[in-house]
Amino acid sequence: MNNPPRPAPSITVTLAELIEMRHRVREVQLFSRPGQRSPLIGLHHSKLRGRGVDFDQVRVYQAGDDVRNIDWRVTARTQEPHTKLFHEERERPIFILVEQSRQLFFGSAVAFKSTLAAQVAALFGWATLEHNDRIGGLVYGDQEHYEIKPRRSKQSLLQLLNRLARVNAALSTDALPAADPLGSALRRAREVLRPGSLGIVICDERALSDATEQQLSLLARHCDLLLLPISDPLDHALPAAGLLRFGLGAAQLEVDTSDAELRRGYQALAEARRARWERLGQKLGVLVLPLSTRADAVDQLREYTSSRPKPGARPDVRPGAKPASPPSTGAAQ
Repeated sequence: MNNPPRPAPSITVTLAELIEMRHRVREVQLFSRPGQRSPLIGLHHSKLRGRGVDFDQVRVYQAGDDVRNIDWRVTARTQEPHTKLFHEERERPIFILVEQSRQLFFGSAVAFKSTLAAQVAALFGWATLEHNDRIGGLVYGDQEHYEIKPRRSKQSLLQLLNRLARVNAALSTDALPAADPLGSALRRAREVLRPGSLGIVICDERALSDATEQQLSLLARHCDLLLLPISDPLDHALPAAGLLRFGLGAAQLEVDTSDAELRRGYQALAEARRARWERLGQKLGVLVLPLSTRADAVDQLREYTSSRPKPGARPDVRPGAKPASPPSTGAAQ
């Protein structure tokens, strides 16, 4: 019995499709809700740098409460330890940096990397509005970037998604790749993000370099970060398909994929890139959630919520790993 042919990857994404992502927000819990903490982004209940907190109520002290928050006046009056509870400021600025470069205009599985990045950005954008936070972002590519300032407004998100869809539709293999689009985007983010904001970085996994790592370290000093490097299965392993030809403008490259040593070396480079993202997450104390064009974005994020990742951690994505881990993803360079 022959297997059915694999459908062609989704090459581009439309504004209508990005708007439709709002119906999938409830399929995965991206933000904490009252009495329901998100394993992915419980950042709304963490001690955020530079953010204000408001007094909420006093209740009886419970084991594990911070002793520094004991209300001594109420404790003295009632003869029973009481602690103060606080909640954080509302309308947190959330800034989505999403790459739409020639480097992402590729895919061998469910979607192109550029399309997956756009879908993930839309999903986080709609989740932000549902959580009553301010949404803004930066769509950046090889030659230019488009910035939307954070506002708690559906119109602000629609502006971001409209720009994202237009840049996505304009991608082609004819464009010349920029030297460091992520570095430029991060430098701009450092200029506009207020302390305590959440920066969501959706980029090609190969974008991590010494310069971008330094920019991320500087940004993490006053903002919370969530890093989502995007990859394709062919970023991690070459098939034994004989002689393959690659082109970039007038430049041509031939690769003999029947060479087992070459394939091992290629896979080793991919492993090194993944390990570098993991080390960066551990160093900065931020979540790194690699995503792959191998599977649906919502499905991958849902699996992350069930695995409850820790800062810097990544799932087991080795060949043959158990399906309890999120789909094969990775980091780059």
